[in-house]
Amino acid sequence: MTGAEELRSRTRELLAAHPPAETGRLDFLRARFDAGLAWVHYPEGLGGLGAPRALQAVVDAELEAAGAPDNDPRRIGIGLGMAAPTILKYGTEEQKRRFLRPLWTGEEVWCQLFSEPGAGSDLAALATRAVRDGDTWVVNGQKVWTSSAHLARWAILIARTDPDVPKHQGITYFLCDMTDPGVEVRPLRQITGEAEFNEVFLTGVAIPDSRRLGEVGDGWRVAQTTLNNERVAIGGMRLPREGGMIGPVSRTWRERPDLRTHDLHQRLLKLWVESEVARLTAERLRQQLAAGQPGPEGAGMKLAFARLNQEISGLEVELRGEEGLLYDDWTMRRPELVDFTGRDAGYRYLRSKGNSIEGGTSEVLLNIVAERVLGLPAEPRTDKDVAWKDLAR
Repeated sequence: MTGAEELRSRTRELLAAHPPAETGRLDFLRARFDAGLAWVHYPEGLGGLGAPRALQAVVDAELEAAGAPDNDPRRIGIGLGMAAPTILKYGTEEQKRRFLRPLWTGEEVWCQLFSEPGAGSDLAALATRAVRDGDTWVVNGQKVWTSSAHLARWAILIARTDPDVPKHQGITYFLCDMTDPGVEVRPLRQITGEAEFNEVFLTGVAIPDSRRLGEVGDGWRVAQTTLNNERVAIGGMRLPREGGMIGPVSRTWRERPDLRTHDLHQRLLKLWVESEVARLTAERLRQQLAAGQPGPEGAGMKLAFARLNQEISGLEVELRGEEGLLYDDWTMRRPELVDFTGRDAGYRYLRSKGNSIEGGTSEVLLNIVAERVLGLPAEPRTDKDVAWKDLAR
């Protein structure tokens, strides 16, 4: 098994052959992938070396010390956190070799075509149809709340391929080319003033069967891999102490003693401790992931992430008083990433309202924790054995 010293040696060999100061960013990233140092726990030939996931930190530390460029992970988070692990688990060898390298280097941005106007919390009720025509699937429907669709070359897509079976059984998973005819992306302006999300219309979009991921009708099981990884990516991100939302409000507290009150102090202490507990719990979860794919435990981390972000941002607005009511810029724009700490308190307060919706609503995640983590009895469901076409809509 590849160990820490071997990884350090391989990393130094990469740096010697491709000095960051003399090598173009994309050329360096491609060389890093080919050397197996992109994600070391992936198989050889796919950007990894089959090493323990925890050893990625060894590589990252060496590269950071040498001033090597990274792949801008926040910009390509959907590809890294959701598409890649799903392709790795269910993709054919041809699909893995075609998609994983440009996904990791950031040459191809990905988005997620899951939610629909009538299928958000109840995602399995989705109505987008994919009808087979020989070796091609013709897709018609509408998706919504699609982050990065305006930037994406590829999308992970689930669509209904059999309306005559119960809703969870008639879904198939595809890889959709966002540049294909019939794909239309429209911006959705949010409460923050910008259009980070989009709605996507699919009209007669032809997807080759070679871009199907998993078996026909098995899309719900494939999608669970995506969703579990999504929740870990959102709620289990690696942060330093006082990283994330607690950082700006803590700095304001230290730098502006004139704003302090006893009540705000008690609330800040409580949220600081809870943020640190969540950060350490996320680290423990990441270590558990070294043994395999994430499970439903990620739902708990995502729940904590949403609640803490909303409470902390609310406290920050209160702490700043009149200043907290100001907003820096209502300009309509379509950003490449969400930057919670790079904007002002008003932006953080407004944007965090979406944290309890995106990546699974908090209500749905509470059910997942109750049923799949704690083992409590499931809520009664009257639609489980009814064909999708017979459901009331």
